[in-house]
Amino acid sequence: MSGQSGQPDDGPDHRHRRPEGVSDETVEALGSLSKALETTERARGHLYSFHQLTGTADLELDRAVELLHKAGHPDWAEAVRTQVLGRNVIPGHWTFQIVEAYDDTYYRPFRELEQAAVEELAEGRDHLYEAEMKEARRTAGHPHHTARPDVDPQITGGDGG
Repeated sequence: MSGQSGQPDDGPDHRHRRPEGVSDETVEALGSLSKALETTERARGHLYSFHQLTGTADLELDRAVELLHKAGHPDWAEAVRTQVLGRNVIPGHWTFQIVEAYDDTYYRPFRELEQAAVEELAEGRDHLYEAEMKEARRTAGHPHHTARPDVDPQITGGDGG
């Protein structure tokens, strides 16, 4: 791409340029929707951490039962085995079932709605709010402020400083 001065274009790629007719308010609304989905992605990650940590703890209980037996505490070993090992974390659920229910009930519908909104309102162009924020905050021509990874900072007039 070339800019008007014959210099390579250092603006955002096509995918991150606002389509014709998309308002500031729409870009801001889609940015807010995207931020909410990103927060949900983080919550989902914590849910997976909960799932894995709980599973790891449950597997460690096998060792605790074995060690309690070896230490001469068979009643305690049996209490751990029957009262905690393999126990539901909420009635009727192991953590994998909670993860599945979250994904089916909340996460997937949210992700699909956000994607449909971006498709319909912004021609499928993601992260327009962030791309425009980057443009407003970067220093044009600075080698560490290029708009895209495919722009050579030396060609755009950066001085290396």
